[in-house]
Amino acid sequence: MILGLDISTSIVGVAILDRSGEIIHNEAWDIRNKKKFPSSFKKIRFIKDKLIDLKVRYCIDKIFIEKSLQTFRSGFSSAKTLSLLSSFNGTTSWFCYDLFDIEPEYISASSARKLCGIKIPKGEKAKGVVLQFLLDNEPKFTVEYTKHNNPKPGYYDMADSIVIARAGFRLCQKMKK
Repeated sequence: MILGLDISTSIVGVAILDRSGEIIHNEAWDIRNKKKFPSSFKKIRFIKDKLIDLKVRYCIDKIFIEKSLQTFRSGFSSAKTLSLLSSFNGTTSWFCYDLFDIEPEYISASSARKLCGIKIPKGEKAKGVVLQFLLDNEPKFTVEYTKHNNPKPGYYDMADSIVIARAGFRLCQKMKK
């Protein structure tokens, strides 16, 4: 089974695919609540506990994680956010290795989308295109919306984790051939 993770400092997307590439688990771990998670350490502990739960429930063979941002882009993450994201990514990667005894593999978001056949038209936001692609192509993927018709928090992350897992699955298929 393949575990795909989309790690961020607010919501972690999680997808597990079975040996045939079917989605058997998809969820979002919301770590935005400042009262529940007053520090990064509480968030990281929560992630570790969730990974332990996955280890008990599933026999994971491969782990793929979305490669964290490495560069600044105007209007996007600050140095502090990039540093925190890198820390989360590294810590979660270590937990994966320590708990599952599997070295995670990293895939950039753009490479994962390409492997899945998702093309982002110029001027469109990738998250929205990915969400629509999955709604059109993955019968098990559904989205709940707010009263303003926006996806509820976590659904973009869940979608991204499916794309990472699916890209990992395709890489595994190529290696077998």
